[in-house]
Amino acid sequence: MFVLSILTACASGEEEAKGNKEVNIGYFPNLTHIATIVALENDYFTEAFGTDVKVNTKTVNNGGLFMEAMATKAIDVGTVGPGPLLNFYVKDPNYHIISGAVNGGAVLVASEHSEITDLADLDGKKVAIPVIGSTQDVMLRKALQDVGLKPTINGGTVELVAAAPADTTTLFIQKSVDASATQEPWGYILETQAKGKLLLDWETFAWGKESTNTVVAASKQFLEDEDLSKAYLTAHVKAVDFIKENPNESQELVIKHIKGLTGKEINKEELQVAFERLEVTTEVNEGVIQEMADISKEAGYVTSNDINGMVQLEKLNSLEGK
Repeated sequence: MFVLSILTACASGEEEAKGNKEVNIGYFPNLTHIATIVALENDYFTEAFGTDVKVNTKTVNNGGLFMEAMATKAIDVGTVGPGPLLNFYVKDPNYHIISGAVNGGAVLVASEHSEITDLADLDGKKVAIPVIGSTQDVMLRKALQDVGLKPTINGGTVELVAAAPADTTTLFIQKSVDASATQEPWGYILETQAKGKLLLDWETFAWGKESTNTVVAASKQFLEDEDLSKAYLTAHVKAVDFIKENPNESQELVIKHIKGLTGKEINKEELQVAFERLEVTTEVNEGVIQEMADISKEAGYVTSNDINGMVQLEKLNSLEGK
């Protein structure tokens, strides 16, 4: 975690009343969180919140950890997949989607040893997912439904294996799994470094280009703070517009940012190909989100598929003039 701006201690009561606010922004260190990364690198959050607000960041590796951090107020707002968010929402309706961030950006890759050539061949196979209940888990279940298959934990024949995306290359090489439902750039890395075969690309996996992969999530408390929530969305929209207008520079910012966090430099070619497999957007496909809730209920992840009120786009729409 690092601090983007530091709240200066104020001696006067008037200045103290104005300040003393903090915002904790959460995100993943990967390409599907490019809007948050670009907003950080270009100081859009600092600019939008102003000097009276201290901005902290927290990175996590999966949606479950993100939502747990939000539940403990370690994260107020940030980018996450809709799957983990809706899993928490049906238990406690204090978490909301306030904008889209990325559509697509997820693929299904088969390992070289598996001899899988189509979806039906997943029968009896092991498929890696980032974490149980993740957005890619739900997308895989959608794809399996289309060919009459389901996971073993629901009486089916396809075994789900939870594994961090960064570990799937090793799993492919060790022949520990037969396929992987994953986000970019890990899908392309499986192709180039583990001889994986793209079984379903981002345009055909689950809901294709309509698949809402990453959204902006906010706690109810954060959303109800008019100034803070509008400031965040202002920075987010500015980042989305910048990425659309400057794709190459945006990719360079992702490489720089992730190297700063992890010490590892992403291959430029891999990132460029992966970038072409997603759409950066503020749009939210509520029909897809509802289908995700339906699938999550069927999987037993949630007891209800009633997510009425989870999507709150009023502030975003007012900023975009809708």
